[in-house]
Amino acid sequence: MSYVLAFLGFVALIILHEFGHFAVAKAVGMRVERFSLFMGPLLVKFRRGETEYGIGPFPLGGYVRITGMNPHEEIPPEVVPRAYYNQAVWKRIVVILAGPAMNLLIAFVIVWALVMSSSQAVPTTTVGQVTSGSPAAKVLRPGDEVVSVDGIGGSEAAIRKQIDSHRCAGAQVNDCLAATPARVVVKRDGQLVTLQIRPRYNAAAERVLLGIAFAGKPANAAQAASITTSQLASVTGQTVSTVARIFEPQQRKQLHSIVYGYTATQESFATSTTQALWVLALISLSLAIINLFPFLPLDGGHVFWAVAEKLRGKRIPFEVMERAGVVGFVLIMFIFVIGLTNDISTLSGPGIGLR
Repeated sequence: MSYVLAFLGFVALIILHEFGHFAVAKAVGMRVERFSLFMGPLLVKFRRGETEYGIGPFPLGGYVRITGMNPHEEIPPEVVPRAYYNQAVWKRIVVILAGPAMNLLIAFVIVWALVMSSSQAVPTTTVGQVTSGSPAAKVLRPGDEVVSVDGIGGSEAAIRKQIDSHRCAGAQVNDCLAATPARVVVKRDGQLVTLQIRPRYNAAAERVLLGIAFAGKPANAAQAASITTSQLASVTGQTVSTVARIFEPQQRKQLHSIVYGYTATQESFATSTTQALWVLALISLSLAIINLFPFLPLDGGHVFWAVAEKLRGKRIPFEVMERAGVVGFVLIMFIFVIGLTNDISTLSGPGIGLR
């Protein structure tokens, strides 16, 4: 079943990406000739109005064919005004950006829903657990609300930072006690209680700890949106950095292809639906980012040349774009081969390790 769910997940990402192009192209008045799931000659097809819908044999993506994307193709006179290259630049740009925008929206909605469903999404200063044998074990209890440490209050991060400011009398070695106690003020049963606790250095965590874990609480819609935006922005930065530094050996090892993505999704569905949804969100985000790189035949390449046409004030010769497209295609294949090579190495060796 996990294989089927992973496959359906990928199909959904493809359909929704292409639906973005399709819906916006229709909305701005372009003529959509074909909406295809998968590549190659259509195995199954039917027509509704002016658009043919079908399924190809190769599950490597999909496409929307808009009349006039090649300005040299023969077009019936009555269709010429609706051809792609006869539309305003802004219309072409929004049609092209609609695909990656759908992927971004999918990623955002999935992560937002996961954050909303988590009971630990927003950290608090309330003690959730106390580690047995820790400095806090005899004086703190679950439910205590930490108001301040050494007079420093506010967020969980600020309190942890203040605890970590304490140092052992000698070298910072595992389990050494801080030379001075931390003055911890907690609210317990409605009363403020002041405690003196000497925190202990933990070598594994590389910081000084009291031995408590703060509880979390569910996020509201706005908090979940903020957390989601922050997480997706972080992943976006890492993805762009990896591709931009592709000629560095360590960065090349981080690249993977659709084979790795499908396997990661399948293994995730076999263990945790939540984890599988998170993986699909990351894949959807990655598809959006990669598609926005300014090389034909990627969506970003079409946007690049549309903007260039606007700045130039007249149409870019199609032959120029074709030559540039060859360079883009070679680069895409280069990235794909690296990703596939890494996939083979990983999957034939240690594996992904999600099970």
